[in-house]
Amino acid sequence: MKLLRYGAVGAERPAILDADGKMRDLSGVVADINGEALSPGSLARIAALDPSSLPLVDGTPRIGSAIARPGKFLCVGLNYADHARETGKEPPEEPVLFAKATTALCGPNDDVEIPRGSDRTDWEVELGIVIGTRAKYVSEDEAMDYVAGYALVNDVSERRFQSERGGQWTKGKSHDTFGPVGPWMVTKDEFSDIQNIDLWLDVDGERRQTGNTRTMIFGVAHLVHYISQFMTLEPGDIIATGTPPGVGLGMKPPTFLKAGQVVTLGATGLGEQRQVMVQA
Repeated sequence: MKLLRYGAVGAERPAILDADGKMRDLSGVVADINGEALSPGSLARIAALDPSSLPLVDGTPRIGSAIARPGKFLCVGLNYADHARETGKEPPEEPVLFAKATTALCGPNDDVEIPRGSDRTDWEVELGIVIGTRAKYVSEDEAMDYVAGYALVNDVSERRFQSERGGQWTKGKSHDTFGPVGPWMVTKDEFSDIQNIDLWLDVDGERRQTGNTRTMIFGVAHLVHYISQFMTLEPGDIIATGTPPGVGLGMKPPTFLKAGQVVTLGATGLGEQRQVMVQA
């Protein structure tokens, strides 16, 4: 299933894509695409529906973040060895974890703000894991049972804020609009091998990133297991799993985003995003 949210900012409604790729309103079934809706029981009820029996969504409304109000928006850094090296770092021995503020969340095609004082705003296409069941101290063998599905994420970053302003990475990762998620969340049953998903990203039509999740250092199951040793994962939580090489920081010379530029990105089975850069 492909679940999504549509409508004005702050007034999004839940929907599902039918077999023809048309949006069908789910408001009569679930209140939103949130933790409660992503539980195994709720997903089973939605899967049992005939989408053609649901109200058709007219026109081309704005698409919101695929997930509403996640409790946590976690990220994994340097999870592709070639990306780690392009940033001048060695591949990590354990997953590098940091958080994005949930206020960074936005729709997949919303404008992305370049923060005031920024000169190093960068792009990162990533596979996002969406949790469906509370996970605490789970084994790697059982980890996939706690996953509801996946979504495309652009882990937008301000590199100077991230690395040169003291403290942790979070301040360079959390500006408003730095977390486009969607266009939809795809339930895990639609993927035979999540560790073989192509990822790509273009800036102004020029290819910057090309990768595949098979080259992740730490795979999806290991990440869910690992993170659950340090904190409880709740339904609706999002984990961005790292980016392949090709970010602006790794270019020679380093190249960063400016107002007016357009970023497009996509992943196998997860749809595409398009963002125009604007000055905050």
